Amino acid sequence: MADSLQAIRGMNDILPHQSHLWQYVEGGIRAVLDAYGYREIRLPIVEKTELFKRSIGEVTDIVEKEMYSFEDRNGDSLTLRPEGTAGCVRACIQHGLLNNQVQRLWYAGPMFRHERPQKGRYRQFHQFGVEVFGLEGPDIDAELLMLTARLWRRLGLQQVSLQINSLGTVAARASFRDALVEFLRAHRQRLDEDSLRRMETNPLRILDSKNPDIQALLADAPRLADHIDGQSRQHFEQLRAHLDAAGVDYSVNPQLVRGLDYYGRTVLEWVTDQLGAQGTVCAGGRYDALVEYLGGKPTPAVGFALGLERLIALLEQQQSEFAGNAPHLYIVALGERAQRASLTLAEQLREALPRLRILTHCGGGSFKSQFKKADRSGAFYALVLGDDEVANQEAGLKPLREQSEQQNVAFAALPQRLAEIFNY
Repeated sequence: MADSLQAIRGMNDILPHQSHLWQYVEGGIRAVLDAYGYREIRLPIVEKTELFKRSIGEVTDIVEKEMYSFEDRNGDSLTLRPEGTAGCVRACIQHGLLNNQVQRLWYAGPMFRHERPQKGRYRQFHQFGVEVFGLEGPDIDAELLMLTARLWRRLGLQQVSLQINSLGTVAARASFRDALVEFLRAHRQRLDEDSLRRMETNPLRILDSKNPDIQALLADAPRLADHIDGQSRQHFEQLRAHLDAAGVDYSVNPQLVRGLDYYGRTVLEWVTDQLGAQGTVCAGGRYDALVEYLGGKPTPAVGFALGLERLIALLEQQQSEFAGNAPHLYIVALGERAQRASLTLAEQLREALPRLRILTHCGGGSFKSQFKKADRSGAFYALVLGDDEVANQEAGLKPLREQSEQQNVAFAALPQRLAEIFNY
């Protein structure tokens, strides 16, 4: 017998009992971004492979090992996007959005990398990306960090902490890179295979190695902070002053880097110790050179990406019960007349109270079986209709999540009573 069809490894279905939490998180992010005046841009999932080779770098793990690339019928090399920033920059250049303009943008959707699947790291994963173009001061860096801090509060997310660092200018970082490589070559025998490879291609990435032996070696390595130029140092001090004034807690992590040349000055990560190895839930920084690197005019830029799978895993861990999309009301109806009336009454209540989630029982069955389904649905109240109730133009309102008596409410009074119960 043929094997049953399964989802591709590392690409997961989001099932109905999970989707309410996704909707809760996505809705919260959109609401916070809207409150700060950020606008949505929708980008293609597939881009020309050359875009990512130029933006990410041909010698990076992402381009060399992880991208899903293929030739289309015209012989063009195309790639499922492994990240969103490059496509956003490409769209802004193509459509003239950066011509003497400030843009505060966000996008959302799936990204694709052929990695070894593990908790919090999948081959199809979902991100919210936030990008700002045309502002070079530390105030916009601070706003992005205040925005994310507000988002955590809105979602009720705990045990996430902010780490920041400054990479300085391209020239300052090149000076540090040379000093670091000289140090690493002098201790070549102590490097693991991954660090040896990165030393020749992307040595700054060795700084965030997870190998304890490498971290012990790096304790004596040159420090990036010693190579930072004066303007970058001032930018970073002003950013810290903004965060201090706003009461945003943070720590300076000298090992926090980005390996690509167009990154400079501010880098940031929100991290947690609750998800094992995949502890970064939000990361980003300044990439002032990328727009020019991809063919546009020199444009300052800063942004970050949120990993939805990790956010949701953290929320699931911190909130054992989440009734985000449980029905407010489950309508139980016994008898042909009551069943017809239940559909009409449900429509009237939806019209009067549009945000109320109402589930009508369909398919018949006894009161006992219907109440079991009402309870399993997670509904807060059951609205009970029989032929007698219909004749009297009233319904029984029975709490399902607390011990209290059923009460009869006239049809005409139901909208007001339900609004009172659910603080509508």
